[in-house]
Amino acid sequence: MEFNDKVALVTGAGSGIGKSTAMTLAAEGAFIGLLGRTADELEAALDEIRQAGGDGVALVADVSDEVAMKNALEMLWNLKGRLDVVVANAGINGTWAPIDDLRPEEFDQTIAVNLRGTYLTLHYAVPKLKQSGGGAIVVVSSINGTRTFTTPGATAYSATKAGQLAMVQQLALELGQHRIRINAVCPGAITTDIDDNTTIRHREKTRVPVVFPEGDIPLTGGEPGQVDEVADVIAFLVSDRARHVSGSPVWIDGGQSLLR
Repeated sequence: MEFNDKVALVTGAGSGIGKSTAMTLAAEGAFIGLLGRTADELEAALDEIRQAGGDGVALVADVSDEVAMKNALEMLWNLKGRLDVVVANAGINGTWAPIDDLRPEEFDQTIAVNLRGTYLTLHYAVPKLKQSGGGAIVVVSSINGTRTFTTPGATAYSATKAGQLAMVQQLALELGQHRIRINAVCPGAITTDIDDNTTIRHREKTRVPVVFPEGDIPLTGGEPGQVDEVADVIAFLVSDRARHVSGSPVWIDGGQSLLR
């Protein structure tokens, strides 16, 4: 039970990478604050955790909402009195469109959820980590904006993912003196429901045609990764086994970003 008596906050915990991470940490003993916008999803995830012998609490909040995030962190703190692990996972693909077609409000929405949401998560979580004597943070970025720039029209999305990595590397220095480690994971194609939050327009106007006859993920012959493969890396990075790792991006893509 590697995380026995530890308290973890996982944003975007109702599905996909967030849910898998929450379940992985809970299976190793952590009490999980499952944060997300959809109460039904969070409660279903929490039920699964409890059925497997773990525990946690559902925290309904939009990561881009300052008041909601402050209240969610206070609720978790009042319940457990400590915070050891933060996984800033919540995000959207948003709108992928040519830059002259991408509307300001669409750009702003992606920035609000992905970048402001990460900021607010850390803004309210870091004081709790300091009060707890230190801890570990993982921010879920992407291969987009950090090592590849080939997704047609993903300007806003790539900008947020690049920004997340810059934030991680900046904060690794700032937070190190408080015994807080922070790293980023950068997944490639992973089987999740994030496409439900994607709007794609005029892909043909920005796409640079490239054909990968055997797929673009060398390790799997083109098959996307699974959420538990990301969750396992996150669990390592927030564990004591990664106690001397901070400010590092880890690409989880089966070599995809090296090819494309």
